[in-house]
Amino acid sequence: MLLEAIILGLVQGLTEFLPISSSAHLRILGEFLPGAQDPGAAFTAITQIGTEAAVVLFFWRDIVRIVTRWFQALLGRIPRNDPDARMGWLIIVGSIPIVVLGLLFQDQIETTFRSLWLIAGMLILFGVLLGIADHVGAKKRQLKDLTVPHGVIFGFAQALALIPGVSRSGGTITAGLFMGYERAAAARYAFLLAIPAVFGSGFYQLFKSWDQPGVFTLGETAVATVVAFVVALGVIAFFMRWISKHSFLPFVLYRVALGSLLLVLLSAGVLQAY
Repeated sequence: MLLEAIILGLVQGLTEFLPISSSAHLRILGEFLPGAQDPGAAFTAITQIGTEAAVVLFFWRDIVRIVTRWFQALLGRIPRNDPDARMGWLIIVGSIPIVVLGLLFQDQIETTFRSLWLIAGMLILFGVLLGIADHVGAKKRQLKDLTVPHGVIFGFAQALALIPGVSRSGGTITAGLFMGYERAAAARYAFLLAIPAVFGSGFYQLFKSWDQPGVFTLGETAVATVVAFVVALGVIAFFMRWISKHSFLPFVLYRVALGSLLLVLLSAGVLQAY
């Protein structure tokens, strides 16, 4: 099973930060690996620790500055409206929806939401929404224009990624584009906003799975997580360069094509929903 875990870790690293849903790809790919088993929500959440560690490394200076200024503002050493301190609060506010909804819908996340029919629909629907948002969005606002209400909207958009097929980055970026943010600004906030949620979910699943057998052993999952980390570093650098010059159209077309193919395979009985 080690080879399968490595393959899934590679896919996790390749797809986590592109707006195409890494959880959907892991769920679909699991059907084509020996044994045709869903890797499970726990495996997905734990391997995301690797990809999120890549975010921390890539945005290390930003993160250290935000955390430092947030604490300084909290202690009254700098003005509370300092831009970096304010960003710290906005990340906290934006993280609340996914924490609350993740706890409320925990059972569905691990069962119902992993239906391939639902995943196919989400791939297509949110692919179309991303295309519309990219086309009509004003793309004028920057992160300095971020408000608390906008942070909450970003947060609920991220929470939709609890359903495989939506895409954490895709949902958040789509919301940002609809609100008029630049592509790079929406993506940057999406990556920073994901840090608390992904680490929280990943370590929670790791703790919960420590003495429970799963599709993969903890050792195999650890290897997949390291692979995901290495691959994700390159993907983040590529994606941030890409969106500064190009539209999201290739990702939109890919999502619609993958979702449509999945619907055909399900209708033909080649794949089963669960």
